[in-house]
Amino acid sequence: MDSNWQVSNKRVVLQSGKFLKVEYHTITLPDGTVIPDWSWVITPDFINVVLVDADGQFVLFKQSKYAYEGIGLAPVGGYIEPDEDPLEAAKREVLEETGYTAKNWHSLGSYIVDANRGVATAYTFLATGAEKIADPDADDLEAQELVLLAHDSVQKALFNNEFPVLPWANLVALSLLKLQELSE
Repeated sequence: MDSNWQVSNKRVVLQSGKFLKVEYHTITLPDGTVIPDWSWVITPDFINVVLVDADGQFVLFKQSKYAYEGIGLAPVGGYIEPDEDPLEAAKREVLEETGYTAKNWHSLGSYIVDANRGVATAYTFLATGAEKIADPDADDLEAQELVLLAHDSVQKALFNNEFPVLPWANLVALSLLKLQELSE
């Protein structure tokens, strides 16, 4: 199976600040089929981190976001600055948003957000042995509350759809698996 899609043309149809660009691409599929005006979305790459303190408590947020109704649970997250290493971005965001640092960092992989439209790459991490060293200094727009939850509570929250954004639910599931692996 040939997986090489060819791009013969790109044109910007929307440029909205530094956080969003939409392009139309002319795509030629491996079988020769040409698709004009294939929408391609470009947003900054980002990190998400599940943070676990030295007592085994998960450091999470209760928060709301524009894209979903109500309050959900969320891990630490943020955009990667230009030329910033994803792990360094993760450490920076953890300190800014929570006031914590962590001793142990585990990469859980990088994932394209939308296989057909691009969007961004999510870099995911589990950080353990975390301790609070400062007050949070976040510039987030949404209201959020830092909460500490036990392992069982996090697992129940995952199965009860309390992590309402797919990258967050994915990260929490991967983190629970990684923690199980680390304990064996």
